[in-house]
Amino acid sequence: MKKRELKMTKKIALTIFISTLLLSCGTVVAETEKTVAETLSVDEIVNKTNRVAYYLGIDGSARVKMTITDSQNRQRNRELTILRWDQPNPDLSKEEQSKDDSYCGGQKTYAFFHRPADVSKTVFLVWKYLDKDDDRWMYLPALDLVKRISSTDKRTSFVGSNFFYEDVSGRNIKDDVHELIETTDDYFVLKNTPKNPKLVEFAYFKIWVHRSSFIVVRTEYYDKNDKKYRTFEALNVETIQGHPTVTKAKMTDLRTAGYTVAEYSNVKYDVGIPESIFTERYLRKPARKYLK
Repeated sequence: MKKRELKMTKKIALTIFISTLLLSCGTVVAETEKTVAETLSVDEIVNKTNRVAYYLGIDGSARVKMTITDSQNRQRNRELTILRWDQPNPDLSKEEQSKDDSYCGGQKTYAFFHRPADVSKTVFLVWKYLDKDDDRWMYLPALDLVKRISSTDKRTSFVGSNFFYEDVSGRNIKDDVHELIETTDDYFVLKNTPKNPKLVEFAYFKIWVHRSSFIVVRTEYYDKNDKKYRTFEALNVETIQGHPTVTKAKMTDLRTAGYTVAEYSNVKYDVGIPESIFTERYLRKPARKYLK
């Protein structure tokens, strides 16, 4: 009887030891991640956030459904496919580039509209640069016309939605002064002030960045009277091919009470999309292979 009790005591002691060890390891890992996050500079946080928002993988594609709701709850829909190609890191070989997507250089974006009928086959093309204004074009099939979108129009509605053209292709992080104004257990809160306020309609905007994934979960835009007038919310996040990915988002215009919900499906990274697709030729003759 005593031998059995002794064995049981040893088992209990071993269980307690293992549980304590695992708990300690988990605490150490959590504390380490927290310490690493706390030692990041503002620029490092901004760069990581920019990469997660626009540069995951060496390219990407997604099907997008936009539901646009006005103040009277009337709805319109847009369905499109977005393709993305990232400029390769010039310091890496082709094989190394396929394993390292940390380089955030030039980028090209292609958005093809499937429906409704009035926007079907419309194409939006962006060439994004780091050292100058982006080039943007819109192909209007009804007129067989390629229209250049000026830099002054990038802060206007994207095909009637509450998203702007710049929301789709991404704002250049060099256009703003970034300030870390708060750090919580879960988020970095940054205030971003435009270097040239005459080019934008906002005085500043604040973003809430998740400290582990670096996903922007909320954005608030403020006007010159310090009044919040526009918000972005990440409504759903999934891990796709190892990348944390926003699969549902909402943009709200607080002045009009209208909002747009964007739902992303069939999201793929590292597809192997050729750069040649992102040219005027493919505005009129889209590459159907990548739009299915």
